[in-house]
Amino acid sequence: MRHGGQILIDQLAVNGCERVFCVPGESFLPALDGLYDHGSIATIVCRHEGGALMMAEAHGKLTGAPGVAFVTRGPGAANAASGIFVAKQDMTPLLCFVGLERRDQTDREAFQEIDPRSLFGGMTKWVATIGEASRIPEYISRAYHLSLSGRPGPVVLGLPEDILYERLAIDDAPASRPAYAQASDADVELMLSALNKSSRPLMIVGGGGWSKTIQTQIEGFSERFQIPVGAAFRCQGHFDNRHDNYCGHFGRNIDAKLGERISEADLVFILGPRLDEVTTGGFSHLTVPAPEQFLIHASPAPEETGRICRADLPIVSSSASLANALSRLEPSHTEMRSDWCLSARADYLEYIVPVTSQGRVRLEQVVKAVSDILDDDAIIASGAGNYTNWLHRYFQHKGFATQLAPIAGSMGYGLPAAIAAKLEHPGRQVVAFAGDGCLMMTVQEMATAQQYGLDIVVIVVNNGKLGTIRTQQEKNFPGRMIGTGLANPDFKSLAMSFGAMAETVEETLDFRPAFKRALDHDGLAMIELKTDP
Repeated sequence: MRHGGQILIDQLAVNGCERVFCVPGESFLPALDGLYDHGSIATIVCRHEGGALMMAEAHGKLTGAPGVAFVTRGPGAANAASGIFVAKQDMTPLLCFVGLERRDQTDREAFQEIDPRSLFGGMTKWVATIGEASRIPEYISRAYHLSLSGRPGPVVLGLPEDILYERLAIDDAPASRPAYAQASDADVELMLSALNKSSRPLMIVGGGGWSKTIQTQIEGFSERFQIPVGAAFRCQGHFDNRHDNYCGHFGRNIDAKLGERISEADLVFILGPRLDEVTTGGFSHLTVPAPEQFLIHASPAPEETGRICRADLPIVSSSASLANALSRLEPSHTEMRSDWCLSARADYLEYIVPVTSQGRVRLEQVVKAVSDILDDDAIIASGAGNYTNWLHRYFQHKGFATQLAPIAGSMGYGLPAAIAAKLEHPGRQVVAFAGDGCLMMTVQEMATAQQYGLDIVVIVVNNGKLGTIRTQQEKNFPGRMIGTGLANPDFKSLAMSFGAMAETVEETLDFRPAFKRALDHDGLAMIELKTDP
């Protein structure tokens, strides 16, 4: 005999759940009780539901397994929406459990009553309420299956409070077996034929389900076929940026030459990512709906291969399956592509030569120093803001699982993502970049980092502005600035109040020694950069 909360947690354990992120609520107390003596699942208590869901989403990005979060009804569920939205747009597997009112109180506007389907229906793969305690294993099995199969994404399950208290004898369901699409031999043959005819191919990698093995296989494929490879928006960790075939990042502040190159290409091979607005330059790099280039789009979800552009060769496949197939292919000839590949690399190397910015603290030098100093497997987490333009341009990611950044463009993501990264990889260096506006969205999670003894370095870029919006105001409504100035706290004192080591840097030359001290510090550290507005 187990109560519903124990059944729920046991079923998560069967499916390999390692930790859950939560803000405790009275609506799911039995689930917390189920976690009390469950040695295989760690419970991470967060300070805000938005931060908890961003941590769970980052866990999903790093591991490929669904991140798991628990939140209470009403305001707790509403706060969680930001992280669930990131999982939707970033194609990240995630499970969110929402504690609900008792079943006999539904539709009476009970305390904090909320309808999960209405709130989350547009941003999830599936949202449902478990109606009977006996069906808990069934629902969790289906949730894992849907979250991972096809296009990965978030699933939300409502937990009526009373079903968690029910006691019954029931068996656990076996671990879920997600369905992964496999590349067909016919598709691979057609792709090989198209590649052998191409003189100016270009490859763009991204999306979920990636791994170090896939990275190695794709790097080898690009070498044999002499294909320049670029990264989709905020997927720079999918390919070693030092590799001779890496040609840059399809994101904001894109190198103009890379934008021209995709127009000059006669074949574009998209492996993994969806064709989001930023990667496609506002849907302008490829003609919609019929590109002039021969388009190969491989995705685990069939709907993605024709959502924006008609693909000449749509391939429904996981990145793992297709990368394995590509690792066995040999080209018929590559001589005609050598100059094309070399010039793409030369353009990238020219683009990352630091361009001097204004002010006493120059971000291009800061980011280059971080890139040079950190270990190859260090993890960089960031949110959204103008500061990320320097980060994406000048930091060279050395391989998979070194970048955590929201394709959905959510502010406040960097610190929670860094916490999830350090929990998953305690032996690796983890750095969170944030703007002053970005950090203040989730700054309370510094208490979470401190509570669990995580030695994360937080770099906050303080220009006293919401820089991205200010930039757009300057362009579109010059001289009419409103709403973009910030009255900030003393970040050094704020960090120290959380028990962190903290320094303020006001000169570029002071950054390298300050950063090394922060890395050497045994615990949480913050460096505030005072930059020119």
